[in-house]
Amino acid sequence: MYTIKQLADLANVSRRTLRYYDQIGLLPPTAVGNNNYRYYDQDKVLRLQQIRFYQELDFSLEQIRKILDKSDFNTLQSLQTQKEALQQQVKRLDRLIETIDNTILHLEGILEMDNKDLFAGFDEAKQKEYAEEASKRWDPKLVKESNQRWNRLSKEEKEAILQEGNQIYSDMVEQLGTKPDSDAVQAIVARWHQHIRHFYEPSFATLRGLGQGYASDPAFRATFEAIHPELPDFLHKAISVYCDNNG
Repeated sequence: MYTIKQLADLANVSRRTLRYYDQIGLLPPTAVGNNNYRYYDQDKVLRLQQIRFYQELDFSLEQIRKILDKSDFNTLQSLQTQKEALQQQVKRLDRLIETIDNTILHLEGILEMDNKDLFAGFDEAKQKEYAEEASKRWDPKLVKESNQRWNRLSKEEKEAILQEGNQIYSDMVEQLGTKPDSDAVQAIVARWHQHIRHFYEPSFATLRGLGQGYASDPAFRATFEAIHPELPDFLHKAISVYCDNNG
């Protein structure tokens, strides 16, 4: 049996985190002593491992609790599924790392890259995820609308939309070093606004939140820094100007 401190040290989490997991029913202790100390057995250790794996796959705590509490939950089967999902992440990250390396060589004048190659590794699912992120933060009802719009499109239409998005960010990279409120930059932001409409109808508050996410959200920032290190903050400023002027 592990005390809460021992388990926290073992799993590299805080005791406060384990107490919170107990509070929400995600990881109750195996037993509580007369001294109110929490104790955890091997099954709880394995459950905590599952929690950590699902967190790595971006599941919410509520989603994780529902999965682990299913009557037919199988740890071995879950581990295999998690392994496959993580392997897919590794493959995608390897492609993104390769794109970063090639972009560095391109910016140093060593390698010639086509603009399309700047976005190698960004798949359709991730592109759609980025477009939906703002709707999830500002109005969950828009997620359904986004899915319906996207699913009605043909394969050719989807490819054209993704290429359009790639071109928008590529054009924005070319404007780095100019002012975010310049006519050229604002024209690109206007195109970006129209591009988002392929997925859902965004309010200016949503656009502003998405721009802020590009600069502050770790996943967004890493994605756009892979294109160019200055791009996340530049997008944020340019989008803010656009919303101030049009919202």
